[in-house]
Amino acid sequence: MVTIDKNDLIFLDRNENLYGPAPACYEALQKSNGDTLNIYSRDFSRGIKSALSERLALDFGTEEKKILLGYGSEDILKQVVQCYITKGEKILIPSYSWWYYKKIADDVEGISIQYPIVEGMDSFSYDVEGLIKIYNEQKPKLVLISSPNNPTGNRLEIEQLNFVLENMKDTIVVLDEAYLLFDVAFRTDPVGLVNRYPNLIILRTFSKYYALAGIRTGFAFLGDNHDKISILGARYLGFNRLSEKIAIAALDSPDYYNSIGLKMAADMEMLYNELNQWPGFTAYRSYANFILVKIPVEIKDTLKEYLTERKMIVKFMNEEGLDRHIRITLGTHLQNCLLLEMIRTFMCKKLNHELVQRV
Repeated sequence: MVTIDKNDLIFLDRNENLYGPAPACYEALQKSNGDTLNIYSRDFSRGIKSALSERLALDFGTEEKKILLGYGSEDILKQVVQCYITKGEKILIPSYSWWYYKKIADDVEGISIQYPIVEGMDSFSYDVEGLIKIYNEQKPKLVLISSPNNPTGNRLEIEQLNFVLENMKDTIVVLDEAYLLFDVAFRTDPVGLVNRYPNLIILRTFSKYYALAGIRTGFAFLGDNHDKISILGARYLGFNRLSEKIAIAALDSPDYYNSIGLKMAADMEMLYNELNQWPGFTAYRSYANFILVKIPVEIKDTLKEYLTERKMIVKFMNEEGLDRHIRITLGTHLQNCLLLEMIRTFMCKKLNHELVQRV
């Protein structure tokens, strides 16, 4: 029997990394002195934008000018749309995706056009041919691709990504890789891609894999045609110096994050296998830190009530086409086991009740 403090709310609904950041991040916070808080960055005096962008450029082997920092990748995404899209211009977004994509298009009176993500037996996938067809028909100003995608968990494989980018050379493409690092065996080459495709922007963040959602730090790799957003996104007085120190400490802790990634991968497999055992459930393969699960429509309300009463919060979807689904953020191993135990108890009671009614 799994035990946990029954008074604690467990939030498995916002795709946060509940293992928390590396110990070095807390040490960086504790060691910060007064100068970190009351004095602006002096990094510009060394001809750079910030210590963090300098470090990222060094780690990835690129020029610092090709790194753009922001208040989370959300902030950079919004900057890009506001920089390049005007009223009536078209943005392509995935059919099942983060609601915010459409919201930022609406904010500038852009026209958002959906391209297909399709449901398979045990996973969702991009309809690459369908995407290219819509792209050729609509001729958008900007294409937004999320890989892995939220909430479906699917990604573009390297060959698919190259094919898509090759067919969209003349258009601004934003590749959102917020969840990419959770698969410890899979990596793209962001610098190689933006060097090859000058209209490309690749978004990453410290919020998800690095468990630093609270410091609101994201970054992007910019292709050569993005001097405009690079200039607009620059900060004369620098960035948050404390957030930069914490983010750099995270970059210094690869072993910690790799170990967390392996634990999450094992738990993802555990959830996938157990949830698929229940009648009417379909758990989909995911490359992120969450799993999308289709459940019988008749249990949606009662399951939500059951879990909420026990202080277990997961996301019950209500989007068109996903209105009988739940999205479960991976928690710690203990939290994941507790969730499965709750669902197991709920389903056993339901099935026993149905059996009694038949008799």
